[in-house]
Amino acid sequence: MSTKAPLMLLHGVTMSASAWDDVAPLLADDFDLIVPTAVGHRGGPPRSGHTTIERLVDVTEQLLDERGLSSVHVAGNSLGGWMAIELARRGRARSVCALSPAGFWTPGTHDNTGATNVLIRTKRLAELSRVLAPIVTWPAFARKLMLRDIAVHGDRLSQSQTLAIVQDVVECSAAADLLGTTESVARMDILPCPITLVWAEKDRLFPPSVNGVIAQQRIPGAQYVVLPGVGHVPMIDDPARCAEVIRSTVDMAA
Repeated sequence: MSTKAPLMLLHGVTMSASAWDDVAPLLADDFDLIVPTAVGHRGGPPRSGHTTIERLVDVTEQLLDERGLSSVHVAGNSLGGWMAIELARRGRARSVCALSPAGFWTPGTHDNTGATNVLIRTKRLAELSRVLAPIVTWPAFARKLMLRDIAVHGDRLSQSQTLAIVQDVVECSAAADLLGTTESVARMDILPCPITLVWAEKDRLFPPSVNGVIAQQRIPGAQYVVLPGVGHVPMIDDPARCAEVIRSTVDMAA
């Protein structure tokens, strides 16, 4: 049995476990990593019925139960950050590092729909252009343009990594349910474990000046950190900094 602390990494909506490919190797020596793909996402468990955040968290809890783990350290981005917070609320997290977490909004208002509408359009565009993707993702500048809503330096990804992201988006069967959710992160006045809310300075989907402010109001006891020069999926722009802030949060639980 591993003596390393268990650390779960949770990806964002329409993505997959591969979102952590550049961060996981930086953590693997010190943690027993669990990197699942969510229900209804490419490579994850098939969806059954309407997909909700609550359902995704239920399945994640079942995964912990199957591994005999009562609690783990959790880091998540966007949807994954939201899921991490809900796992903490259920007593399943030893610490939470939430990178640009979703759910800090008022359902139906612009602080919610501004981001989800962008993601809905992105999925439609990916579905329409999937045949051309091997051509349009070849130049680095095109990858940067294509990924501008989630990364500042999308050109740092290889063509194969970018094509994998496109495929993830196209094959996410849960996207419509999750992007149309009426759920949101509820207020948490008492922290069940150390929680770090990590906001991307250049987040175009959930700007720190809007959603980051709401997050601080809803979880006032959490540590709040802004990562400079990175976009909504900071694992693309600065994997080393992401690994560093995850480690710092885990250390808070020691």
